[in-house]
Amino acid sequence: MGEQGSRGPSRSRKTGKPESRLAMVRRARRINRELAEVYPYAHPELDFENPFQLLVATVLSAQTTDLRVNQTTPALFAAYPAPEDLAAAVPEEVEELIRPTGFFRAKTKSIMGLSAALRDDFGGEVPGRLQDLVTLPGVGRKTAFVVLGNAFGVPGITVDTHFMRLVRRWKWTEQEDPVRIEAEIAGIFPKSEWTMLSHRVIFHGRRICHARRPACGACPIAHLCPSYGEGETDPDKARKLLKYELAGQPGQRLKPPADYPGTPAPALGATG
Repeated sequence: MGEQGSRGPSRSRKTGKPESRLAMVRRARRINRELAEVYPYAHPELDFENPFQLLVATVLSAQTTDLRVNQTTPALFAAYPAPEDLAAAVPEEVEELIRPTGFFRAKTKSIMGLSAALRDDFGGEVPGRLQDLVTLPGVGRKTAFVVLGNAFGVPGITVDTHFMRLVRRWKWTEQEDPVRIEAEIAGIFPKSEWTMLSHRVIFHGRRICHARRPACGACPIAHLCPSYGEGETDPDKARKLLKYELAGQPGQRLKPPADYPGTPAPALGATG
């Protein structure tokens, strides 16, 4: 439903004429500025205390929620605090700990494999270079950029499902391949913005611009969106679609940043 309008050249909502690249770039940068005002607290929604924890948590986050990962990793990291520990673990015991995240056998193989690679090839430390990170089992460009941007301060664009959906809705790109999307968006924004842009777009996708029922009527950047109207436009009905702190509900982190305006997520088993 949501992706229907993401093909073809963007047209100005005011004139109906095709949008020039210059106009698109200006609109894209304005969206980024306005999202920065809406989400000044945007952050990675995985709990972590060091690069190793962020790397493992990001691999575990595939095809599940960050909340479920955050509820699962405390016990995992308590049992295996370092790559050397996880590399030497009993696979069945790791599987049991990460079972709530789904696909636990494949994920166990990945996180134990990357831990062994860190131990054997990188002195037990997570490398701070893209070309090294992507050699680790289960680590692709998306995971690598999450780690680089948030653990090492190296700018990167995280092209997850939310990011892909929104940049196509906003007509910043017509690409469908994540690597090509990454390249096109990188050409629109200065490198210094890449990491925070990713957080803002993903925050917006999780809270307002949902896949099936975007809350268009409650969207603060609706005036800049060429796909306005794909979702609920009635303001009252749209507000009921908001999620997480915008709806007065807990976020995804058990230990959110100090400036997060919502409430922390509950620990595993803390709620029914």
